[in-house]
Amino acid sequence: MNKRTFLKACTLLGASAPWFSYAKTQTVESLASDEDFWEGIRGGYKLSPDFINLESGYYNITPESTLEKYFQHIRKVNAQGAYYMRTVQFENKKRIAARVARLVGCPEDTLVLTRNTTESLDTIISGFPWKAGDEAIFAIQDYGAMQDMFKQVARRQGIVLKVISLPTNPASDQEIVDLYAKAITDKTKLIMVCHMVNVTGQINPIRQICDMAHARGVEVMVDGAHAVAQIQFKISDLNCDYYGASLHKWLAVPLGVGILHVRKEKISQIWPLLAEEGVPLTDIKHLNHVGTIPVYTDLAVDDAIDFYEKLGPARKEERLRYLQNYWTTKVRAIPRVRLHHPADPTKSCAIANVGIEGIKPSILAERLMKEYKIFTVAIDGGNIHGCRITPNVFTTPKELDVLVKAISELAS
Repeated sequence: MNKRTFLKACTLLGASAPWFSYAKTQTVESLASDEDFWEGIRGGYKLSPDFINLESGYYNITPESTLEKYFQHIRKVNAQGAYYMRTVQFENKKRIAARVARLVGCPEDTLVLTRNTTESLDTIISGFPWKAGDEAIFAIQDYGAMQDMFKQVARRQGIVLKVISLPTNPASDQEIVDLYAKAITDKTKLIMVCHMVNVTGQINPIRQICDMAHARGVEVMVDGAHAVAQIQFKISDLNCDYYGASLHKWLAVPLGVGILHVRKEKISQIWPLLAEEGVPLTDIKHLNHVGTIPVYTDLAVDDAIDFYEKLGPARKEERLRYLQNYWTTKVRAIPRVRLHHPADPTKSCAIANVGIEGIKPSILAERLMKEYKIFTVAIDGGNIHGCRITPNVFTTPKELDVLVKAISELAS
């Protein structure tokens, strides 16, 4: 049986099929451009035939194998009803949080499951032990929901917000570190920084920023919404104080699960978003009262991690970076095209942002969808004006060729 026949046969068997075994026989580099293999991966998804989906940055489509197990979890919880909610729910949540902690590389007693990145980071922003006159630093390119929480805290508690702007094509990591360093004063208490900037895909030098900040007595909170399961890293290597992420993005868990990591010695100083009495302040669970939620989504985290680990973190990262470079290298030199994105391929992965001079981002997104059946999202703020392009493991070069054709024609 040749490779193509083998992979097509595997596709019919679903996501647990032998193509995971086939992947182990190939190098990470060679597999990145092996279209027969990725056709097999694509076969494990049900995708809309009506458009090309290049907006995986908001919500990653869940593969069918994970989705089917998710439905089984819903039926199981529904069958047990209140019994499940009052008994095994909590042990399962603890077990799954521990597995996620191992995946992202932090101590198990420093991570809890939340509903999304916004809840995780807003817990820190709102619960930080602020005093009037304290300063916080973040970038204008950071996610809007967290900026809004900082603004609310500034109105409520009198803190001062210092906003910097990140370059889209920095000359070096040190240029980024220096931007944050120059904004620090003796009143600075907390820096928020994106691990991967959501609107441009830029990977920031988190360890260097944290080391610099800590040397000056400043704590660091990292927005890792796009980093978990897109790039390989360990939180313990970053030296940050707080880390939040959403698992419905690149880990492709069904909607409704995020994570919050808090450095052990910082847990007791944070006020919870929702009160949880009877739990020691040194226990991160005191920050984790979430009320009645769709607990079956937590159970699907196990299945999503199974899929991710079988596919292989290194193989996934290499493929995503390959897809991004595939189209960005073809459009970078086109007149009027502006890539809001690092030129250094090691400083990004799947995400990139493209604009065309003379076309508003909203119009560009509208025309891409209407004329070329390409769905993406317009970004028009934070000094970024373009459309964010986020392919996924099910994206094909042929689909990206349509994007390149569209950009070329619209730019001309």
